[in-house]
Amino acid sequence: MRPVFLFFIGFFLILQTEGQTYSIIDSRAIKLYQEGEELTLTRQYDEALAKYQSAIAREGSFLEAYVKATQILITQGKLDEAEKMALSGKSRLSGKNANARNVAEYGWLLANLFLKQGRFEEAYKQFQEADPLFNEAFKKSLNYRQIKAQMEFLGEALGDTMSIEKEMLKSPLNEFKLQYFPVLTADGEQILFTKRDGTGNFDKEDIFTAFADGEGSWTKPHSLAQSINSPFNEGTCTVTADGKILIYTSCDAPDSQGSCDLYIAYKVNGEWQRPTNMGTKVNSRSWDSQPSLSADGRILFFSSNRRGGYGGNDIWYTVRQNDGSWSEAKNLGDVVNTSKDEISPFMFFNNEILFFASDGHQGFGGMDIFLSRVKNSEFQAPENLGLPINDQLEQVALFITAKKDYAYFTELTKEEEENDRSLLYRFKFPEEIYLGENLTVTEGKVYNAKTGQPVDATLSLVSLTNDSTLYQFQSDGKTGDFMMLYPENAVSGLYVEKKGFLPKIYNVERDKIQNVKDLKVELVPVASGEAFVFENVFFDFDKFDLKAESLTSLKRLEKFLQENPNVNILISGHTDNIGNEGYNQTLSLQRAKSVQQFLVKAGLHPGRVMVEGKGDKEPLVPNTSAENQALNRRITIKIL
Repeated sequence: MRPVFLFFIGFFLILQTEGQTYSIIDSRAIKLYQEGEELTLTRQYDEALAKYQSAIAREGSFLEAYVKATQILITQGKLDEAEKMALSGKSRLSGKNANARNVAEYGWLLANLFLKQGRFEEAYKQFQEADPLFNEAFKKSLNYRQIKAQMEFLGEALGDTMSIEKEMLKSPLNEFKLQYFPVLTADGEQILFTKRDGTGNFDKEDIFTAFADGEGSWTKPHSLAQSINSPFNEGTCTVTADGKILIYTSCDAPDSQGSCDLYIAYKVNGEWQRPTNMGTKVNSRSWDSQPSLSADGRILFFSSNRRGGYGGNDIWYTVRQNDGSWSEAKNLGDVVNTSKDEISPFMFFNNEILFFASDGHQGFGGMDIFLSRVKNSEFQAPENLGLPINDQLEQVALFITAKKDYAYFTELTKEEEENDRSLLYRFKFPEEIYLGENLTVTEGKVYNAKTGQPVDATLSLVSLTNDSTLYQFQSDGKTGDFMMLYPENAVSGLYVEKKGFLPKIYNVERDKIQNVKDLKVELVPVASGEAFVFENVFFDFDKFDLKAESLTSLKRLEKFLQENPNVNILISGHTDNIGNEGYNQTLSLQRAKSVQQFLVKAGLHPGRVMVEGKGDKEPLVPNTSAENQALNRRITIKIL
């Protein structure tokens, strides 16, 4: 049942509870009114409106006819005319035949009308005045309870209105008839969107892209790639933070599972590879669309109306496995999903906040944008983004940049003598909505230290506090280029790994690699005599017990040795120059043995992991400062 028809039923309940009585006695006017009601029930709205207007013309104080005529005008979307009609009727409430029921009807009528106009304060006031006059039977109706809940929501929301200024993206963007669902890479240098020339049957969707031109504008948009866009429709896409994994929606393609499916493509050596259908574990025989990848592409969220949900469109998710396949899609659950529609998920770059559109959670009317925060791996109760981001109209999608400076969205625009256009907009994202700690971006290249050739390595940012992988990206095999995100206050390590090479390990904070645009990562091929500093292995002062924060690096070293079964290593402990030489020699050996013991307990043969203590004999840098002394307190690994 459509909301408009429910609107009529809501009014009918007020009248029904007290029987059908009128504010006038003119039988001819009443006859016209009743004919209008019959036409209304069969949805002949123009004819019904004419009957109500004739009844009013015959009897100007016919309060019920004004109400019904206003309802028709609201149904037809003629809100200004509806307001004039309603106010004309309300002006007659001072008549001798007006009663409390009539006053309640007009309060209800205007409250609903003002809601549809986005005049929330006036709607709230009208409802508060009329609420005491509603009878108990009406207050038990679903229609009343829904509006009552919305008014209670408005009572809290109206005091928290934020200030935003919408800005249409300038040419050369927005030059197509329709462009929508914008997404950007983490560095803000590339924008992708769906482009369509019109709404005709032969106007197909394609994915287009543009790049920042360095002068505050964008290059001319062009097709993303011939390997992506086809004679079929491609749209509503998502990309990883580095722009190297693309997932998009295609409808009615020859290899589709249902009406609309999700497809995936990878950018390898600078070129987009041929996309593939994500298969039956992800797609269904129903509608699957509006994808959103986590920043590093390990989790995919999307909207689907498949069976097994809570009603309408729900948000589902799937996880990328170690072999590159995707897990069986699962419903996100009833904290986010409702019996109505949840669409357009967007997982923010920190992987901790999910944005989505819904008409099932309490909002301002139609679809509103909500966010759900992830705490202890659980999605929390959704929060409405509030006014004026949300209003009485449909808000269906929002994309927020990694820097948290702008939110991008699409807006329908009606132009004179033209059909609707869909244009790209943005606004400065309000600071009142907390998005977590700041993120910084590091870009650079990975290459072979011996040959200078690019290397397609795996870069993992790992929290040293709990050994959880925050982000994982790949460098490009053709250029060596990579991008990495860093949470501002995380205690983390960056691990750059490629089979056949020694791992390169950074301590992010100490090595100051955040917000660097040209980080050069040299990977050394595995060979006898080569060595590397085994970073992020921690000991308390004057102790040799491994601290919990060392687990990440220890597990990575174990993995390296398992992948290279013919490699044996020498673990060397080093100290600074504090203390006497003999003591430092013993302490450094004990620390090297602690690493050895971990590896042996993990299953490695003791003969593969030799140890020695170097004390303070081989400093990396002069022991002239506390910072330098910290660098000299280290473990090194040498290939034997």
